[in-house]
Amino acid sequence: MIVQETASMLTRDGVRLDADIYRPSGPGKFPVLLMRQPYGRAIASTVVYAHPQWYAQQGYIVVIQDVRGRGTSEGVFQLFAHELEDGLDTVNWAANLPHSNGYVGMYGFSYQGMTQIYAASGYPQALKTLCPAMVACDLYQDWAYEGGAFCWQLNLAWGIQLATETARLRGDELSYRGLYNLSRHLPLYGEIPASPETFKNLAADSFYHDWLQHDQPGDYWQHLSPSRDNLDLPMLHIGGWFDTYLRGTVHFYQDMANRSSSPQYLIIGPWGHLPWGRQVGGIDYGPEAVSPIDELQIRWFDHFLKGIDTGLLEEKPVTLFSMGDNCWREFDQWPQGSSQSYFLTSTGLAAIRSDSGLLLPEDIIAVEDEEEDQDPDEHILPDTVDVLVHDPFRPVPALGGHATLTPGSFDRRALDCRADVLTYTSDALDEDLHLAGNVFVEVYGEADSPSFDLCAILSEVRSDGSVWNFTQGYIRVNQPTTPIRIDLQPTCICIPQSHQIRLSLSGACFPAYPVNPGTGQPPSQTRLIDGRIITISLKSGNSFMSRIVLSVDADQDRVYDCDRQILAKI
Repeated sequence: MIVQETASMLTRDGVRLDADIYRPSGPGKFPVLLMRQPYGRAIASTVVYAHPQWYAQQGYIVVIQDVRGRGTSEGVFQLFAHELEDGLDTVNWAANLPHSNGYVGMYGFSYQGMTQIYAASGYPQALKTLCPAMVACDLYQDWAYEGGAFCWQLNLAWGIQLATETARLRGDELSYRGLYNLSRHLPLYGEIPASPETFKNLAADSFYHDWLQHDQPGDYWQHLSPSRDNLDLPMLHIGGWFDTYLRGTVHFYQDMANRSSSPQYLIIGPWGHLPWGRQVGGIDYGPEAVSPIDELQIRWFDHFLKGIDTGLLEEKPVTLFSMGDNCWREFDQWPQGSSQSYFLTSTGLAAIRSDSGLLLPEDIIAVEDEEEDQDPDEHILPDTVDVLVHDPFRPVPALGGHATLTPGSFDRRALDCRADVLTYTSDALDEDLHLAGNVFVEVYGEADSPSFDLCAILSEVRSDGSVWNFTQGYIRVNQPTTPIRIDLQPTCICIPQSHQIRLSLSGACFPAYPVNPGTGQPPSQTRLIDGRIITISLKSGNSFMSRIVLSVDADQDRVYDCDRQILAKI
């Protein structure tokens, strides 16, 4: 039997914050699980987690709190601005609730994951452990921007969502209806597309406008991002291969694992931001992909809040879902597999013919100065230039991936047929290719404009000709380097024997990111009419070793039984 009640607390500056509390009805004292969120506490992040009643049934007091200015809590909501002090005050309050044993753990994803880090940065003594999911400690490079490009579609949709709730709380029906309509039909084609006039008129106080204006890293972002100085708590980090904040999740885990004296564990499933199920995009990853997170979090909390030996610390700290063979793999650390390069080469028609652009593995490449010692099976790569023409009137559209409202893997063969997409494809694989870890592209490119964008997408080409994306990256190039490096999302996947891998390069990914006008102007100042046609030249060959670098996992003894390991409860 679970008892549910609503309780309130006062922050240090006298603002009332309201929470729903779920607790076992039996005698005794229990640890507290705290979630702080801005969407109305009744939701309780049940889009990805079990209901708080289920967590209470496992022997916990569960506190779901409306942050300042949201739900029924008092005050004015300002994105992330009060989460350190309010989080610290809330932890101390929750630790002293009736029936509490004084130990507090926190869980939640996205904003609810961020509130954990802000609270922990205040070092409340009662806070013993965190389970942050899908977060970013560098809000510039791992949340709002990617490769210097504004994450437009997701930032705009999120800004409108939060502004719609603000209008509802204010009882402003006219603004609510206007914002609700915008959320269903994003305003992408105004005078300044990235700064929609309708959104500014309806929600002038939205964080979105500040984020758009601050298009470079600096003091604004450093002040807004949570501090990790001296942060040292046990943490279970949770991510998804198609989540837009995967970079932040991995970076935070790596940072904590490198400097924390407390256990740091990481699990990444084949999920987008939400939901966490077996199907994402056009692929069903099977029953192993169903979220094990609720059961895993209970094992984690039982260990660190109840002192129960769940066997958790006997398991390897990194667990990654391997797409393709659809199983979980364990690692002693973030995978640092052997690096394998595939070099780009073509006949100069990679924008026109799918058989023109090739990916050649490094073991069959010879550079010119070694020609006299060349193995008969090795190749000298001719210097070649492939050209794509980016037209702002018909930019290459986004399809799945991590930066759209419909994430995941989709068949993109039709997109790869466009003449403004360069494709480079490997031969059919002689054996299964297991990737685990970081992926990046280095290309020698230039354009006829002061600024241009590059989108890099890595896909699996199946025997039936379908092309399924599994990781991608994006960069805004204002000052070209040599070569240009594009960091793709980390991944873990098995590409089966006889399938191929393909790299697709384009000058846009609309509307995931704003169309680059080619002028060097930031999105906040770019008018729709400013867009230029941009000619992008990409060089390959022995003089210009454009390549994609993969992290190959050769150890296939990592597979383990999901039911036995992840779902086990002691």
